[in-house]
Amino acid sequence: MNPSLRPSNPCFSSGPTRKRPGWALDNLALSLLGRSHRSTEGLEKIRQLTSLTREVLEIPETYHVALMAGSCTVAMEAAMWSLLGPKPIDFVTYDVFGQLWVHDGLKELKLQNTRIFEAPPGFLPDLSQVNSAHDVVLTWNGTTTGVCIPDGEWISSEREGLVICDATSALFSMPFPWEKMDAVSFSWQKGLGGEAAHGMLVLSPRAVQRLESYTPPWPMPRVFRLTQGEKFLGQIFEGMTINTPSLLCIEDALDALSWCQMQGGLPAFIERSKKNLKAVESWVSETPWIELLARDPLARSSSSICLYFPEDPEDWAIPKAIAETLDKEGVAFDILGHGGSLPSLRLWGGPLVETSDLKALFPWITWAYKRVK
Repeated sequence: MNPSLRPSNPCFSSGPTRKRPGWALDNLALSLLGRSHRSTEGLEKIRQLTSLTREVLEIPETYHVALMAGSCTVAMEAAMWSLLGPKPIDFVTYDVFGQLWVHDGLKELKLQNTRIFEAPPGFLPDLSQVNSAHDVVLTWNGTTTGVCIPDGEWISSEREGLVICDATSALFSMPFPWEKMDAVSFSWQKGLGGEAAHGMLVLSPRAVQRLESYTPPWPMPRVFRLTQGEKFLGQIFEGMTINTPSLLCIEDALDALSWCQMQGGLPAFIERSKKNLKAVESWVSETPWIELLARDPLARSSSSICLYFPEDPEDWAIPKAIAETLDKEGVAFDILGHGGSLPSLRLWGGPLVETSDLKALFPWITWAYKRVK
């Protein structure tokens, strides 16, 4: 028989993720729709967004925060295209998105003097081998593998190179060492449950220094340009976006950020996500036919939680059938693992997910598994 209890919200997608509890369109301020983002009011709204983002994420005051086009992807590409080249580069990769940055660095920018530190799904590479004299490109959280970097102790405070980080599925869900970062990209549709096509880019003073002392040899697409006349294009980080952003999406992001503050800020968000991971870990420990893809408990992501089936680790049939069954039941949407990873289910455990919904989902996964088997 079907389990009697259903999750109150069946959205467990890893991006876009579910809206905050209690979200409603009527909660958003809509008076600026139809207005220019260059207007006094529109510009102030963008500045309000970057200011509140800085406050919630506890970004250092000396760092620069900008709204970018094209989600985390364009923010990350802008950093790579603008900053990489003058130093050797160490790529750290252990998921699909890390591999994308490796591809773009080697195949598109054709960077020389590079090293790749790679690990299979479920594991981290040896971070102690990263050279502090080199630039580093990495993802902080492996959205497709459920593995995250546990801390920044391996990054030297006296580093000569820059650290360029895709942190889109990490921020708002886990501690993050801003003082060890120089260029950080992320989007709203992960930790905030926000709308797509917008990204954020955060630059350290060291990154700005690089921008003004180094000119890349390749043509620079306009949407990636962070300098003008060899000077830092600071106006982008003061609300004057390169492209036209959606003021509706900005209002939605502000709503999520404000809700975060009402819950107790970033520490409360991190605790909510940790609680979700603990709930999954507890269920897995009692369920012999399923395992966490991330083997090391210290390197497990609390946001993108990936589950695999040890009896059939190479077979997509079981996770596909479970995901399809639960989708048809309206119990869990979009929980099939990423196609570039191992056969798996993937549950978003970020701070907008209620632990009670995860606990209600577990019996349904068991029910679907037994039907499939």
